[in-house]
Amino acid sequence: MATRIFITSAEGQAGKSTIAIGVIEALARKVRRVGVFRPVARATHGRDYVLEALLEHQTAGLGYEDCVGASYEDVHNDPDAALAGILARFAAIEHRCDAIVILGSDYTDVAVPTELSFNARVAANLGAPVLLVLGGRASDGTTARSAEQLRQLAEVTEHELASQHAALLAVIVNRADAEQLDAIGERVRQTLGGRRSGGGELATGAHVWVIPEDPVLVAPTVRSLFEATESELLFGDPALLDAEAMGFVVAGMTMENVLSRLIERSVLVTAGDRADVLVGAIMSQTSGAFPQLAGILLNGGFPIAPQIERLVAASGARVPIARTELGTYETARRLATTKGRLAAESPRKHERAVSLFDEHVDAAALLAALDVTASDVVTPLMFERGLIERARADLKHIVLPEGSDDRILQAAEQLVRRGVVRLTILGDEAAIRARAAELGVELGDTAIVSPFDPELRERFADEYARLRAHKGISSELATDTVTDVSYFGTLMVQLGLADGMVSGAQHTTAHTIRPAFEIIKTKPGVSVVSSVFLMLLADRVLVYGDCAVIPDPTAEQLADIAISSAGTAAQFGIEPRVAMLSYSTGDSGSGADVDKVRAATALVRERRPDLLVEGPIQYDAAADPEVAAKKMPGSAVAGRATVFVFPDLNTGNNTYKAVQRSAGAVAIGPVLQGLKKPINDLSRGALVRDIVNTVAITAIQAQPGLDADAGPQPSQADSAPAASEALESSELSA
Repeated sequence: MATRIFITSAEGQAGKSTIAIGVIEALARKVRRVGVFRPVARATHGRDYVLEALLEHQTAGLGYEDCVGASYEDVHNDPDAALAGILARFAAIEHRCDAIVILGSDYTDVAVPTELSFNARVAANLGAPVLLVLGGRASDGTTARSAEQLRQLAEVTEHELASQHAALLAVIVNRADAEQLDAIGERVRQTLGGRRSGGGELATGAHVWVIPEDPVLVAPTVRSLFEATESELLFGDPALLDAEAMGFVVAGMTMENVLSRLIERSVLVTAGDRADVLVGAIMSQTSGAFPQLAGILLNGGFPIAPQIERLVAASGARVPIARTELGTYETARRLATTKGRLAAESPRKHERAVSLFDEHVDAAALLAALDVTASDVVTPLMFERGLIERARADLKHIVLPEGSDDRILQAAEQLVRRGVVRLTILGDEAAIRARAAELGVELGDTAIVSPFDPELRERFADEYARLRAHKGISSELATDTVTDVSYFGTLMVQLGLADGMVSGAQHTTAHTIRPAFEIIKTKPGVSVVSSVFLMLLADRVLVYGDCAVIPDPTAEQLADIAISSAGTAAQFGIEPRVAMLSYSTGDSGSGADVDKVRAATALVRERRPDLLVEGPIQYDAAADPEVAAKKMPGSAVAGRATVFVFPDLNTGNNTYKAVQRSAGAVAIGPVLQGLKKPINDLSRGALVRDIVNTVAITAIQAQPGLDADAGPQPSQADSAPAASEALESSELSA
C-alpha cells in the first residue's frame, strides 16, 4: 500500500498548495514514485490550476484526469456517491505510486458549509492521516491572527476531524505573523494535546510547526495583473513579467506627488493620456533614486503620441509598460482582486515554498511519522535533492563570475535561500543589484565583487605573475589578465578566498578552464584533467567519462580518466564498477584501439588493485546482465557497470547525448576532475536548475572526503602539455 497523507484546512487562503509542494519534495528525496490526488477539483469547468502546479513536481507519471476524484457539483448532488467515486478513482492510481499527497478542497464553493467535514470523511475512508494547515491570516488575507485566535481555530478544527474519525498527524500554521512564531506554536500545542515531548511533537503523537508569511508567495506576478486587466505590452523587458508585484499605486495627481507615493516593486497605474506621469515614472527608474517599479499600466486605451513613443523607446528603461482599455475604477478593481498563486508556470514561487518548508518544518520527523521507507532505486529527482542536502551539510564558498546573466542571479537566489552554499558573484555591484531588483530576485548577503577591485587586482596580479614567470608573464600583463572574470574567479579559488568556481553560462569551455590549467593545475597522481557526466536514468545514476575534454587519450591517460571517474562516482555515493569500453569484449577482438583499452585496463589494475574494473568490454555487455552472462560470465563488473569509460571523445560525447535525448536521461556536467581545486563548466544553454546542480556538485567536490585519484605523481612539466592539449579541444565538445 502506498504511503498517503491528506492535506486539508478549515478555510480557504491558508496556503495548502505551498505546504503540498514541500511535502512532495520531502517524499521525493526518499521514494521513487510520488503521486498527487485531488478528491474535489477546484474548477468545475476548466482545469484545476493547483492540481496542474502539483503535477509538475510529482514523480509517478500520473496524468491530470487520473488525479481528480469528483467535482463540487458531484458533492452537491450526492455526497455519498461522490465519496464512493473518489475512493474508486484513488484505488485506480494507488498501485502506480509509492507515496501519494492528497490535497483537500479549497473552499471556493460557499454552498457547502460542511466542507471540512467532507474532507475529514474522505481522509478517514482513504486511511490517510491528516496534515492540517491553519491560516495565519484572517479571511481578508492581510490581518494577522493572534496566537489565541489560532489556538481557538485549532481546537474547533481538531474536534471536527475527530468527529469524522480522521487521524491528525501534524499541524502547520502557515502565513503566520513572523513576530509570533514561538507563541503561536506553544498555544496550538497546548490545545491539541498538552505536553510537548520534544522536537515539536505532542504527547498525542501529532507535530506542530509554524511558517511565517512570505509576501512573494502571495503576490501576483506582473503578467497575471496585465492579463487580469486585458492589457497589451508596449515596452519593456518581457522577462520581467514573471516578477512579483507587491502592490499597485493609482497616479491621479501631478508627478511631484506621484514620486513621493511610489512603492517598491509595485505597478503604477495612470491614465494613458498622462504623458507627464509616464515620462516622469521612466525617469525615476533610470535615475536609481526612487523605488523600483514592477510595471506601468496605462488605462483608458488612449494612444501614445509618436514623440512620447520615441522618447520611451530611447530611454532604455526595461520596466514593462502595458496599455488597457479599461477605466481607472475597473482597472483598480481587477488589480485588487488578482491573487498570487502557486501556478505551474511560477518556478520561483515553487522554490520559495520549498525553502520555507525546509527551514521551518522538520521533514525527517514528518516522514518518520508517516513511516516512509527509503527506496533502493535512485531517481533523478532523488539524486538532485541528495546533492542539495550534501552541499548544505558542509557549507562551502563558490564564486560565480558571470553576474550579468539573469540565470546566474536566479540560481543564486535559490542557492542562498536554501542554504546550499555561500556565494560571491563577480561584476559591477550597482548593475547587478539593479538587475536583481528588476527581476524580483533577492540575493541576501551574497557578496558582489568587481574584478577591477584595486586591492584584489594587485594581489591577484602578483600571484599570477609568480605562477607564470616561466612563461615570461610580466607584472603589467598580469595586471590586465586578472581582470578577466575567469582568471579573477580562479585566483580567488587558488588563494583560498573561495572553495570552487562555476562558470560557462556566457563563456566557452576553453575560456572557463584555461585559467585552471595555468593556475590550479592537477592533483598529485593525475596527469590530465578530464570530465564526466552524471547520467540520471529513471532508476539509477551512471557515470560517463570522458565526454568533454580529451579527444584521443593514450592508454596512460585513459587509465587516469578511469581512476578519476571512479573517484568522482564514489564521491557522489555511486559504487564504482568500471567498464573500459571498446568495440570488443575480452579477448574476442584485436587491433590498435582494442589494444589501447586493454593496456589502460591493465594500468588501472596495477595502480588501483582495489577497484572493480573490466575491459575491454562492449557497452551492452557492461550494462545488460543477460548479455554479460553470455559474453563475460562471472565478471563482477559486466552487466552491473556504473562507470563507463569511453575510448575517445568522439564516442563519449555522442553516446552521452544519444542517451540523454533517446532515453530521456538527465545529464549533469561536464564535471571536471583531476584539478587540485574544483572548477566546473556550464553549457551556454544551461537552465537555472542546471546551474543550481552544478554549484552543489562543485561544493561537494570541495568537501573533504574520499579521493580515489592515486598513482605516481607526474611532474608539472609532464602535466601541463596534457592539460594544454585537452584545452585546445575542449571547445569542440562544449
